[in-house]
Amino acid sequence: MIQKEKVPALLKSFNRDGFIAFPKFLSGDVLAELVKNLERFVHEIVPRLEDQQVFYEDRQVPSSLKQIQHMDAHDSWFHHFFHKGPFRDLAAVLLQGPVVPKNMQFFNKPPGIGQATPPHQDGFYFMLTPCEAVTMWLALEKVDEENGCVRYVKGSHKLGMRTHTRTQTLGFSQGISDYPNLTDLENEVAFPATAGDLLVHDALTIHRADGNHSNRRTRKALGFIYYSERAREDIQDRDAYQRKLTEEMRAAGKI
Repeated sequence: MIQKEKVPALLKSFNRDGFIAFPKFLSGDVLAELVKNLERFVHEIVPRLEDQQVFYEDRQVPSSLKQIQHMDAHDSWFHHFFHKGPFRDLAAVLLQGPVVPKNMQFFNKPPGIGQATPPHQDGFYFMLTPCEAVTMWLALEKVDEENGCVRYVKGSHKLGMRTHTRTQTLGFSQGISDYPNLTDLENEVAFPATAGDLLVHDALTIHRADGNHSNRRTRKALGFIYYSERAREDIQDRDAYQRKLTEEMRAAGKI
């Protein structure tokens, strides 16, 4: 739990930059238990998931697992971890009010074939009014510039939603069409991380990651998405977009 006396400084930093880092947010036995349960989930549950919930770089190669959606909906351990753990408490501090847990995800960039994550703003996918939400990214192993660390554009959350267009990156169907401009380049910050480090960003913060250029290292992480209770979701547009995207990915043999 965040100590009350530290909250003003955290909010000042988060509101100024659009992101904040918490080194060693998880460690020791807690981190080890998380990794153990992730391995169990991948072995026991992933083979039963529908194709819209799990993505591979190559569907014929299980080791090319790229992304899992809504882990909390398929497993009681991860449901409790997402809904009752310290991540929800932190989200409520940063959003300054009650929050709604929306999605817990697994991300990986397999060695040599893990693609770049295009520059984007999560709020484009969320379709919220007002756009008040945070995404958390928890490193599960060492992540650096070689295997694709997260890169943020400092202060970009203050400039509103940029224009997004379709990409060919599975799991990230939209990217900012005019990235990078001069401001983006001047303010981009790379965030190498080690296991247990947590990054948190505003739904309007521009971020991206390079592909995995290592021929042996993975790049595994968990994502947590929380909406403010003040935000209202355009469910009709969101569902229509998701249906269209699923149809296109099936037609292209992506899922």
